[in-house]
Amino acid sequence: MTSRTTPAGAVLLAAGLLVLTACGTKVPGSAAAPSPLPSLSPAPDYAAEAAAAVARHDALFPQVAAACAGKATALPSRSAVPEGLPTDPEARKYAENHGYKQQGTLTPAARCRGDAHAARIRAALDGSESKGAPRTAQELSALLAGMGYAPQAADVYGSSAGDLSFVLSIPESGPCVTGHLTPPVSVQAHAVYVEGGCREPRGGH
Repeated sequence: MTSRTTPAGAVLLAAGLLVLTACGTKVPGSAAAPSPLPSLSPAPDYAAEAAAAVARHDALFPQVAAACAGKATALPSRSAVPEGLPTDPEARKYAENHGYKQQGTLTPAARCRGDAHAARIRAALDGSESKGAPRTAQELSALLAGMGYAPQAADVYGSSAGDLSFVLSIPESGPCVTGHLTPPVSVQAHAVYVEGGCREPRGGH
């Protein structure tokens, strides 16, 4: 005997299939609903991050902030490269071999901050002569830490008394400040090196 489905039976069958599908039961021949696409994260706002970093710097060093008020808040460039190489073959080879010494460029704001920090550190070193200038890396590290430069941001090194050097990455906003205590004392601000970091890379290409 051939079974025949009445219109009412067809309606009940369709309703049953809908209930099974809604409950998660896979009905043969039915296609699974596509998964929603993952949401894309918004692109980072580098300008806002730079401004926030400078604001944190200014809170740490209000005197430097006052000296550089009104300057643009952009961070120093970390990717600038030399514009050209010499045309003379020997000079060109020398420039290529010493390309690792190239630094980025500083914005006017970063230059102002760097020079202000360099002057601040130099004044502290000059003032320390009455108490006795730092003679060891530990003493120099302590002096810099007392001025607000985090110990982990300072690279202080030296082999003997009077032969001390340091490299600082200014907290939050940069740039770099490098100093040499070997007479004559020198403290200068500069950008990061093209290969990265504040300390001059060793070795060429």
